Amino acid sequence: MTHEFELSEQIGLAATPEQVWDAIATGPGIDSWFMGRSEIEAREGGRGRTDMGGFVVESTVTACDPRKRFAYRGDPAPDGAFHAFEYLIEAREGGSTVLRFVHSGFLGDDWEAEYDALRKGDPMYLHKLAQYVRYFPGRYGAPISGFAGQRSDKERVWELYRAGLGLTDPVAVGDRVHLTPGGLTALDGEVTYVSEDFLGVRAADGFYSFIHGYQGALVIGHHVYGEPGQPAPDVKALQGAWQTWLAATFA
Repeated sequence: MTHEFELSEQIGLAATPEQVWDAIATGPGIDSWFMGRSEIEAREGGRGRTDMGGFVVESTVTACDPRKRFAYRGDPAPDGAFHAFEYLIEAREGGSTVLRFVHSGFLGDDWEAEYDALRKGDPMYLHKLAQYVRYFPGRYGAPISGFAGQRSDKERVWELYRAGLGLTDPVAVGDRVHLTPGGLTALDGEVTYVSEDFLGVRAADGFYSFIHGYQGALVIGHHVYGEPGQPAPDVKALQGAWQTWLAATFA
């Protein structure tokens, strides 16, 4: 049995409507802040495809008014569950934008846990979008993802994350941090997002997300950016190194 849901958020973005449109309505733009790798045809009736590590979601564009409104709906699963996304863009003075985001659809049997995960996760991804358009304008990013199973003990999970990153104490938004993940180059950055499920750090080359997600999933969701005007960088080696780090951190 499916359960209908709707979540909405509104955020201010330090970017023009044109920049926001590129980030939400093109494959390279979506890849620069959202999960997985996406392809999308920005026209009503156009098709989209998002590959999240082999789990593929296909969708149809349901509204396309450039620089004003963009919406698409995922193809239903066998049980009828699906997700739909709508973005409403409003220009403001000074080259900024207000974005209203509506996430709706139908969830499956585990709908309460799924809804809770979406309620917590959507603000994090919109935060990442805001970081992208403000601090990495004109640059495309490549997603780096990893998964290391599930653990229910949240306090222990974050102790292990901190140990794996070379952090001795909990951190807060605005803290400057020096991360030393084993097998990877050290990173200096600023903590921009902290919750019971997410840690977000912006560095010079990208945005790094550490997640204790749905059903206790241990996940990373980073984005590393190329130079202005260039394609997203090749991150195959980094993908492997981060997956190795994540597995070792929770071994």
